[in-house]
Amino acid sequence: MLHRYAKAFILLSWELFINAQAKINLGIMYSLLGQFNKAKEILDERWLMLYVGIYMFALWDSYRTTVDLNKLYLLADREDAPLIPIKFGVWDMNYLDKRKPWAAVAWSLISPGLGHLYLHKVITGFFLLGYTLAIMYCSHIPQAINYTFIGHFAQAKKVLDMQWALYLPSLYAFIFYDAYVSCVEYNKLFDKEQSKFLRQNYQNPNFEMPIKEG
Repeated sequence: MLHRYAKAFILLSWELFINAQAKINLGIMYSLLGQFNKAKEILDERWLMLYVGIYMFALWDSYRTTVDLNKLYLLADREDAPLIPIKFGVWDMNYLDKRKPWAAVAWSLISPGLGHLYLHKVITGFFLLGYTLAIMYCSHIPQAINYTFIGHFAQAKKVLDMQWALYLPSLYAFIFYDAYVSCVEYNKLFDKEQSKFLRQNYQNPNFEMPIKEG
């Protein structure tokens, strides 16, 4: 969300690896089912202890960075800093425009990452798309959906890998939230840029035209 892509992708990949090794998602599932002894048996403490430190750092660093970026925003807003309405780069041609928040959420519902591509967040969009496809493949969710459609519910439950499937609730929650909020904030930037453009290029309507006496 903070557009610090290198750090974010590394931390996400690390969390995915450690979670899978420690079987944290399975531990959560058995805990929610009330099978606490099974949860304790399934967890791998060797990997679990490595998870805690990185998770705490990610929380602290996200909060600290957000506070700093908010301060920079306040300074830029007070100084009426210039906004770049269009930018050409290697990844994409990006520009400020009015977009619909519901459309961003709808595209994200159809396939994670498409809502971000709709907002021209190309790096985030393709990363989320690939990340979700990897989770879907490893959890066998497409197979489970297929078995469910044809009425083979026992086979659907058997084929599903809950360690991987339980990544999806938090992933989808983030994708929906980030797509919606990003769209709203980009619309605010568009309004701000248009306001500044009009102030700089068009005359104040209250300006009294000088009348030349003949």
